[in-house]
Amino acid sequence: MADQIVITEKTSQAKDVRAAVGGRYGMILPAEGHLFDLLEPEEVVPEWKRWRPILLRPSGLYGTKPATGGNKAAKLKAIRDALRQAKQVWLATDCDREGQLIGQEILEHYGYRGTVMRVIFTAQDPETIRAAFARARPNADYARLYAAAVARRQADQIYNLSLTRTATVTLAGGARAVIGVGRVKTPTLAIVCRRELEIRNFVPQAYFEVIATAQAEAGPLQMRHAPKERILKREEAEAIAAAAEGFTGPLAVKVEDKRQGPPRLHDLPSLQKLCGSRFGWSAARTLEVAQELYDGQGKKVITYPRAETRYLPESLIADVPRIVAGLQVGRAFGAIPVPQPPVIRRGASGPFHDRGLAGASHHAVIPNVNTVDTLREVWPRLSTDERRLFDVIARAYLAAMMPDFRYRQTTVTLDVGRHAFRAAGRQPIELGWRAAFPDWQPAEERGEEAQMLPPLRHGETALLRDAKVEDKETRPPPRYNEGTLIEAMQNAWRFVEDEALRDRLKEAKGIGTPATRAEIIRGLKTQDFLATEGKNIVPTERGLSLHAVLERADPALVDPGVTAQMERLLDEVLVGQQEMIGAIDAVCAQASRIIGRLQEGTASVDAAALGRAAPDRGADRPPTPAMKRFADSLARQKGLKPPRGYTTSGAICRAFLDQHASRKAEALGADIPSDRRAPAAPDITAARRRPNRSDTRIAPSAADRKQAPRRRKAKRPD
Repeated sequence: MADQIVITEKTSQAKDVRAAVGGRYGMILPAEGHLFDLLEPEEVVPEWKRWRPILLRPSGLYGTKPATGGNKAAKLKAIRDALRQAKQVWLATDCDREGQLIGQEILEHYGYRGTVMRVIFTAQDPETIRAAFARARPNADYARLYAAAVARRQADQIYNLSLTRTATVTLAGGARAVIGVGRVKTPTLAIVCRRELEIRNFVPQAYFEVIATAQAEAGPLQMRHAPKERILKREEAEAIAAAAEGFTGPLAVKVEDKRQGPPRLHDLPSLQKLCGSRFGWSAARTLEVAQELYDGQGKKVITYPRAETRYLPESLIADVPRIVAGLQVGRAFGAIPVPQPPVIRRGASGPFHDRGLAGASHHAVIPNVNTVDTLREVWPRLSTDERRLFDVIARAYLAAMMPDFRYRQTTVTLDVGRHAFRAAGRQPIELGWRAAFPDWQPAEERGEEAQMLPPLRHGETALLRDAKVEDKETRPPPRYNEGTLIEAMQNAWRFVEDEALRDRLKEAKGIGTPATRAEIIRGLKTQDFLATEGKNIVPTERGLSLHAVLERADPALVDPGVTAQMERLLDEVLVGQQEMIGAIDAVCAQASRIIGRLQEGTASVDAAALGRAAPDRGADRPPTPAMKRFADSLARQKGLKPPRGYTTSGAICRAFLDQHASRKAEALGADIPSDRRAPAAPDITAARRRPNRSDTRIAPSAADRKQAPRRRKAKRPD
């Protein structure tokens, strides 16, 4: 048995590592994604098997257990056996939070105490992999990356399962329907539902604008009167048109030379937005194609695709000449006039910005420097979609190394009795980076802004003629496609009304992560909460029903801004601004507050509208006659109105008794210990950093694991 081993994330990755380094670092053993699941609540506390409205937070953290499915058991056994003899482990999983968790959770579960080195690579060609092993660092250097992943996973399990069970018990009205709640899933559904309701409730408003042709000395130009305060009465617009007809006056001409830097490089969300609008791809399809370009056999032409930043480290400046030269060998990019030497921009306004990478485990998606020389041989192996996506990534990179776009902006105004008529035009001076996108025209250059203005002098006289009124009508906002929905999730601060909080959340990364957003959307489709109509994403009636009942029960359940605040706290673990336990505390406090609100409320949901049965966990068995009698008596004594469904649902009856009765409820079958009731908790915005109260080890000890009861894994609700 080897005294050192390499652990990779999957089999294809193991093959790439083996091709790059052979057996130099020991046996190379692949995982298969996560080889461990978190324990179910009832496996930690047996009393939690019965669904009821409580916070499912154990005294420490949820332990782990071997995952099932696929070849996970065989792969885990191979790694476990190798760990018994290995003195050193090389973790060569993906470079992000999830990759760190996949590798390190194996070592934590088995209590490995040997030397652990972390191998970080952002491309999967042999040269990159060999260099990554050569500069491997102690795994302890990535403790924050692991803590951030653990915090997110633990918080999601506690929040999602606690609120799914609570919502099902308190809102389902005795019906066998699961009301699924997800920390990210539910506000994502809300984003789409809000937009759909806004569209359905939209009432178009007619308004009017006035246009006229101005005859100047050098030629005609079209001018428009479109004030910020819209003209809502036709007669008012017609009066302005009458005053403009034949009007003569001096033109106010303003000419400015301006410049515009290239667009930022791509991260995964920006790729998903662009490909959704341009190609009609789903978010999952964009990630699938990008992953194949990254690690597909005989390809490996881009860097790690699950990027969460649009910057590059300054250390990659040295690669620019090689990447540019490699791209320009092909016909597709050879005509793009990248200067020699290329333009290098540092700082927040350029692609190379070390500070912009703070808190990010990998950089923007760019062509792979170590395979760009082989692009001519690789190109025939790429599918049509792979070529499309590579073209997007390559052109963005080349544009980033080109000069600014320079243009002359001309603005012309003419006052007609205090009514300003305006025209604008833009003339390119130097295309610069725009030459990388010859077929692209920005929105500001379409329509009137695109007109070529004749040479004009400030103060020269012009005559207005052919004045007429144009009928206009306000339009509802557009529906989301998968790309714009991803963008909305990334910019969840826009859903927050408080200005100070909006500013703080702008620095956060929205709700979800680049790696999980596509899966969240796909899950909502699978559950029949969202559907696709052409390129658009719309809520189903089932989705609208769920959103409505949850919003009535507690608006925080569906508020993207609330989730964005939780995400900010979880992200702060990565940069050391928040302790892991403190972040979990904050999410649990928010969950506890919502549990309390759900227990107080009277909202219920039409189970037929949701149409999905709950698993039989005893939550919906009818209450015993004694329980019903006690509930009726308690309601009379305290002047309470029993909740809907209490006579047919044991879970609802138990929740009512636990909330309002003494421990006598337990004797009648209401098995909710009083010390496990959801505590009152502050709002998420009041969360503060707290010292880490956990033991230094994140996984439970071997003794703890032996004591944890082994039960059949219950099917987790959607």
